[in-house]
Amino acid sequence: MIMYCTRNVTEDLVWVGGNDRRLSLFEGVYKVPYGVSYNSYLLLDEKTVLLDTVDKAVGGIFFENIEHTLNGRPLDYLIVNHMEPDHCAMIEDLTRRHPETVIVTNAKVAGMIKQFFNFDIDSKLKLVSEGDELSTGKHNLTFIMAPMVHWPEVMVTYDKTDRILFSADAFGCFGAINGALFADEVDFYRDYFDEARRYYTNIVGKYGAQVQALLKKASAVEISMICPLHGFVWRRDFADYIAAYDKWSRYEPEKQGVVIAYGSIYGNTENAAEILACRLNELGIRTKMFDVSVVPASEIVAATFEYSHVVFASATYNGGIFVKMEDLLHDLAAHNFQNRTVALIENGTWAAMTAKQTAEILGKCKNLNILEQKVTIKSAVKQEQNEAVVELAKAIAETLAE
Repeated sequence: MIMYCTRNVTEDLVWVGGNDRRLSLFEGVYKVPYGVSYNSYLLLDEKTVLLDTVDKAVGGIFFENIEHTLNGRPLDYLIVNHMEPDHCAMIEDLTRRHPETVIVTNAKVAGMIKQFFNFDIDSKLKLVSEGDELSTGKHNLTFIMAPMVHWPEVMVTYDKTDRILFSADAFGCFGAINGALFADEVDFYRDYFDEARRYYTNIVGKYGAQVQALLKKASAVEISMICPLHGFVWRRDFADYIAAYDKWSRYEPEKQGVVIAYGSIYGNTENAAEILACRLNELGIRTKMFDVSVVPASEIVAATFEYSHVVFASATYNGGIFVKMEDLLHDLAAHNFQNRTVALIENGTWAAMTAKQTAEILGKCKNLNILEQKVTIKSAVKQEQNEAVVELAKAIAETLAE
């Protein structure tokens, strides 16, 4: 049965990956309502080279794509840049189908291959280190180590001939590619940039220093095209996307404005958050509001990377922070939330303690300006609390003016 679906990236480089639109949770955590792509690339030079494999969910189409593209040729090399199973799941099956294939990778990847699989790896292995080169005929490939972007074994491959960076998980994006392989075939910044930010902040966001190291290495070579393992191939106008990565990995906000995340049980804490949003907008300050009980934490994490200020408004629950809010706070701390101004609203009918408890969790984060001015509500917003919310809006505005 012929079911292959491939696209040429260049004359001799072919996308042989697949799309999964049935996946509900990426990594078992992150909602992917628009699906996800698993990218793999096959270079047809004097030697044939496959760059990474795919997730088992698209293994069938992957092998159809490879066999169609090879058209009877042997597969000389498999380059493994990253050992996460959504990119390495087909390695053992590939070696059964193509016993002639030499696996080109670094020592840390090789160790992980042995952890995941049981075939004879050593007899097929060609180890490379930083700056090593592999000639495939016309093309010369070199290898750049990128540890913790976002696993410790990661490397990226640079084609010196066509100036293509095979960037592993860097510059990836949630969302199936829907036939449009290249970013310039869609309105990326309108339709996909939010998903690209959500992908970066939740998958790679913890490792800003390591992303900075990779960006520094990448700036030393001329890049005409970026081929990531998820999302679109970039063949033009990617300076703004690289600039976004630079900003995100420095934990610098894209915009001046306020994210308001609230956890409300019966609507009273939500009311305080709504009043604050109104007062801020009256002062010309843009806001983005999230009900933590409804919106996935990944979307709120992404928004905190986007905006300069964050307000956490939480009801008290079992003597502590509202459950979903507490989960969000720990998630933010785990993703290196930093360099932001934070304000707190707490609500408790008889023991409002969430502001103090929230500050304790955020104490693990770097360079946060937690405003001393807070709002405490006892059950519902009264005139006194309404005035306190107005004052909080003014305090936030003052920090924005600064």
